[in-house]
Amino acid sequence: MFTGIIETLGAVIGIEKEETNLHFTVSSAIGNELKIDQSVAHNGVCLTVVALNAGSHTVTAIEETLNKTSLGMLKVGSKVNLERCMQMNGRLDGHIVQGHVDQTATCIKRSQLDGSWEFRFKYDANMGNVTVEKGSVCINGISLTVVNSTANEFSVFIIPYTYENTNMHEINEGDTVNVEFDIIGKYVARLLSK
Repeated sequence: MFTGIIETLGAVIGIEKEETNLHFTVSSAIGNELKIDQSVAHNGVCLTVVALNAGSHTVTAIEETLNKTSLGMLKVGSKVNLERCMQMNGRLDGHIVQGHVDQTATCIKRSQLDGSWEFRFKYDANMGNVTVEKGSVCINGISLTVVNSTANEFSVFIIPYTYENTNMHEINEGDTVNVEFDIIGKYVARLLSK
C-alpha cells in the first residue's frame, strides 16, 4: 500500500533482459536504506527489491507487468518516481494507492500556466475505469487531483514542487504514463455495472 507521495527520483542505471523479464537497476537517495524483498513503487508500479548495491537496487518486471505499464519504455538514464510502502502509523498525505497500475494513458496536452502546469491525458474507457472531477488519480505513482474529467480524458494541474521533484517535468505530449484509478471509484463502477 502506498500514498502517491513521491519520496525521491531515481535514475535507471542498468537494464538486463532475462527471457521475458526485465531487471532494472535504479540509483537513488534511498538506495542505501532499502532491504531485499521490500516493496517499492516505481512510477506507480509495486516491484520487489531483489538485489542491492551501494546506493542502488534492482527490481524485476515480468511480462504481465511490462504489458500493462510503461516500464518497458524505460532506458538507462530515465528518471523514475520512487515511493516505499506506507507505514501504518504515518499520515496518509495522498490517497490510497495499491501500486497496481490499471492501464496506461497518453499525454495529449501539456501547457505552462501562470505558476503551474496543466497535463491532459487520454485513456481507453472501454476498460471500465473512470475519473471524477476533484477525485483522485495516480499518474506514474503521483497522487493527483482530477480536473476537467470526461469519459476518456482528464486533466491534472501540477504545482512547481511536484513538477520539479517528480518526473512530471519529463512528460511531453505523446508520452505514455502509468495510471492507477481511485480504488473506491473502481469498486463503485464495478457494482453499478452489475
